[in-house]
Amino acid sequence: MQKYISSYFVLKINDLVLIACFNELQDDYTILWIVLDYSSDVIYYTDTFVRSRTGFLEQGLLVRESKKLWERYKKSPQFRFDVVSMIPTDILMLKVGYNNPELRFNRLFKMSRLFEFFDRTETRTNFPNIFRISNLVLYILIIIHWNGCIFFAISKTIGFGSDTWVYPNISDPEFGRLARKYIYCLYWSTLTLTTIGETPPPVRDVEYLFVVSDFLIGVLIFATIVGNVGAMISNMNASRADFQAKIDSIKQYMQFRKVTKDLEARVVKWFDYLWTEQKTCDEKEVLKNLPDKLKAEIAINVHLETLRKVRIFQDCEAGLLVELVLKLQPQVFSPGDYICKKGDIGREMYIIKEGKLAVVADDGVTQFVVLSDGAYFGEISILGIKGSKAGNRRTANIRSVGYSDLFALSKDDLMEALTEYPEAKKALEEKGRAILMKDNLIDEAAANAGADAKDLEEKVTVLETNLDVMQIKFARLMADWTSSQNKIKQRIANMEARVKTLRQEDLSEVVEDKEDK
Repeated sequence: MQKYISSYFVLKINDLVLIACFNELQDDYTILWIVLDYSSDVIYYTDTFVRSRTGFLEQGLLVRESKKLWERYKKSPQFRFDVVSMIPTDILMLKVGYNNPELRFNRLFKMSRLFEFFDRTETRTNFPNIFRISNLVLYILIIIHWNGCIFFAISKTIGFGSDTWVYPNISDPEFGRLARKYIYCLYWSTLTLTTIGETPPPVRDVEYLFVVSDFLIGVLIFATIVGNVGAMISNMNASRADFQAKIDSIKQYMQFRKVTKDLEARVVKWFDYLWTEQKTCDEKEVLKNLPDKLKAEIAINVHLETLRKVRIFQDCEAGLLVELVLKLQPQVFSPGDYICKKGDIGREMYIIKEGKLAVVADDGVTQFVVLSDGAYFGEISILGIKGSKAGNRRTANIRSVGYSDLFALSKDDLMEALTEYPEAKKALEEKGRAILMKDNLIDEAAANAGADAKDLEEKVTVLETNLDVMQIKFARLMADWTSSQNKIKQRIANMEARVKTLRQEDLSEVVEDKEDK
């Protein structure tokens, strides 16, 4: 509703001064202006009523109680503006005549609604810079329009054609047409406010004062245009400037360390790819100001479907998937980069978001298979399943064919998430064991053997660490308790010392005072 009110107000802010200065519009289209004027009054009254019934958030809860809404509205600055704008000044037209539209200028106090709409739209639009430029152009056009109408009104007051500065004599058919009147005044206003052309010099004192004020307004407009456009260009290029600064720092480092030209070219190409594909933003930096709940919802919305493609995570608890989604780390690999090599220790698993990866032989040339979007690998190595013939080592060489976007989930992050979901951990280990048995990659004897001494040692180490932490916390609690006891004893000792200093006569006086009362 607010955008319709704002659009209607932009129309009224222009036509009010137009019909007030150009009487032909009022005389020739009286019925049209009456309909438009009182239609706008109905809209304004309706808007005021709706505002007095509009809910607001109080501690995150929507308040709808009529009494509270009315009290809040009465205390707002908008209430005073609305009251002034609704005063029926039109009644005075019954005495002075209807051809005095300036009596309706109090409706302009609704202008705050227009600014409110602009502020909200600028916050919500996906193209804020374009919206700011459009606003700036709109403000300038409105100022030029009003200034031209005022110039015509001053000319009418002084007398058309009475000197070289005012509007020419309307008895001349060329300057008597309504269209020529408005276009001439608009042209004069544009030249004066922008100070880019010559206009006839003023003659009377009032003309000098008006032109001086126009020049000052023109300087303000010019400074506003330069400042706003400069700020918009800076904002539009801010991300590019930051990105270029990173590239320059990397280049300086590589030159200082005498990095080979081939490697330097690969680094520059990698940065070019990030900028071309708009992958330069740091997700953590962008989302750091959001609360954890909203961060989780955004991560779920963006990455949850990707994580569900991994077969070992299918049918997992929703809470565990949420924990894992928050721990996914985006990584970009250049053409020819090895994601992992055979025999490397597997510390993370990967999910392909975009790009192609090739499983290659040790010579780096022969390709066995190509993995594409949605594929994943390394999920078994991070589970550390007992009896696995490969252990936690990589079993293949995987290299990026072109530029590839991957999500990485580290073993530490997975285990940290699984500490809160022991049942899910057992289920994942069972799924991983079933996959290894299907591929004949598990040693059943080792898997069925008793607990490994190394595993027991790790568990004992964890227990000892937890015990040390508990002992430290208990020692702190005891220290706090002892400190509080000492403070209480000190206060009691101070009170006893003060009582001992009282004389017997003072006590007697206190007792007598109580008996008298």
